[in-house]
Amino acid sequence: MTSSLPPLVQAFSGAIGSASANILTYPLDLVTTRVQLDPPDKSRTWRKEIHRASYLLRNITRRDGFSALYGGILTDTGAMVLSSFLYFYVYSFLRSLATKRLVPFRSSSRAGISPIHKPSMAEELVLGFIAGVLSRAVSTPLSMISLRLRAEETADKDSYEENEARPPRNSVVGAARSIYKEHGLIGFWRGFQTTVTLSLNPSITLAFFQLFRRLLALFERRSRFATKSNPFGQANPTPLQAFFGAAISNSITVCVLYPLILAKTRLQASSATSLQEVINDAYNGLDTYSHKHQEMRTSDAIVGISGLYRGLWVQLLKGILNQGVTFTVKGRIEEMIVKAYLYRRRCT
Repeated sequence: MTSSLPPLVQAFSGAIGSASANILTYPLDLVTTRVQLDPPDKSRTWRKEIHRASYLLRNITRRDGFSALYGGILTDTGAMVLSSFLYFYVYSFLRSLATKRLVPFRSSSRAGISPIHKPSMAEELVLGFIAGVLSRAVSTPLSMISLRLRAEETADKDSYEENEARPPRNSVVGAARSIYKEHGLIGFWRGFQTTVTLSLNPSITLAFFQLFRRLLALFERRSRFATKSNPFGQANPTPLQAFFGAAISNSITVCVLYPLILAKTRLQASSATSLQEVINDAYNGLDTYSHKHQEMRTSDAIVGISGLYRGLWVQLLKGILNQGVTFTVKGRIEEMIVKAYLYRRRCT
């Protein structure tokens, strides 16, 4: 459905899919942030990372109940809906222009110019990157507030004993005031340079998902899909196929870009002054988040390339569930809209 439906339909279905996935995976997102901000002597192996995430979930639930796992979810979901709506709208709008040759992409066809252009994977990446930058520019302030709330939430639960008094929870307004006090208005776009690079994340994921759909079509009868509404023979995946296709696409993307994902989280949650500083701290096994830039580090600290991939396994688990649910729900909503439209035409 990605190449044929109007941009507004795709934006609506994508936003609903992202919101559904965010609500489902938010507790995991909460602990993923904490694992990424952990001191370098924690979460050394994938088993320890998963155990650490499990411990944080149990600890938060035991202290403040199940509802504490969803602290700050309204702000985070709002940022996700806004970002996803803008991303899918801009991407599908630009892609529709590209297929109609209104965007100056060069055609690889030598047998004449077709009125319909099939974007290459490189062109898909360019379109997705532009859409990602525009959507993140608008949603980054809400994401900053949400990240600050998640970091404080898990830090409180992890740093205080059972009977020890803990600081009161910060509110959305309180988090916004804190960011403004520390960094001024520009602080709401703190780390945006990294965010621009990470705009490749959804574009690569979507490009791989488009490739998955094209490969899937090779195992189907092309005549079934090569219609006016679907001229490129791209199969519409079943819910299970959409889930695994999106999960695999996202996993590949996360493995490539994870050092920047980790650096962005640590930069936005700490008082570090530059991206290079947090990358160097992660590589050298120093603790950026708790402001402990020690000359000496513990013998079991994570250093080198491994330090740049701290929290990768939890991020992959979250991404598999998040992207799988997003594309599954998006596809089903688009399918329902098409069926409703066809039913209405038959009745008129």
